[in-house]
Amino acid sequence: MLPTARPTSRPAARPTAADRVYAHVKQAVLDRTYQGGTLLVEGELAEAVGVSRTPVREALLRLEAEGLLKLYPKKGALVLPVSAQEIADVVETRLLVERYAVGKLLRSLPAPPALLHRLEELLAEHRDCVGRGDLLGASESDRAFHHAIVAAAGNTILEHLYDQLRDRQLRMGVEVMRADPGRVQANLTDHSAILDALRAGDADLADHRVREHVGRVDTLLRS
Repeated sequence: MLPTARPTSRPAARPTAADRVYAHVKQAVLDRTYQGGTLLVEGELAEAVGVSRTPVREALLRLEAEGLLKLYPKKGALVLPVSAQEIADVVETRLLVERYAVGKLLRSLPAPPALLHRLEELLAEHRDCVGRGDLLGASESDRAFHHAIVAAAGNTILEHLYDQLRDRQLRMGVEVMRADPGRVQANLTDHSAILDALRAGDADLADHRVREHVGRVDTLLRS
């Protein structure tokens, strides 16, 4: 009898040149290495990443579509400054998505046990980061907590939109979190309250907790 062939795992696809430029520029925009108002030149980006200009153009077009850059032919790409209107739009859309997610989750059934378990893990991870003063880790746990709720609602388009919103918010709030570490502890308290409401299956309370939390984020960013 011939031995059964074992399935072979395919190696992960290597990122394309355009993907590498996209990741490089996006990270620099989000952490404000490239400040609002900075003009990015294709040739300089190509040299920095080690690619030709063609993938640079492709990457910049993707970032323009996400609202982070404005392209100017033969000049380069301008990093768009954060505006009061952008803050208002991001917070408003984030609130719509998160309220929809908790409402759908608790519409007729209790929150899925797997989701509650995952949120408990992320809350513990968040608490550990806060205790160690790890602001970056706390920020990542914060984002993962909210993403888990949105993803559990089962709408992949909204999930993708939510990720883009949090990218935009990261650019707005990176300096705020460094300047006000106490806000990280407040986020932890808010997350615990949201989890308690989901665990209790109380849709109205969960909605209230989400509105309360995102409202505080709005106030902080506007400041």
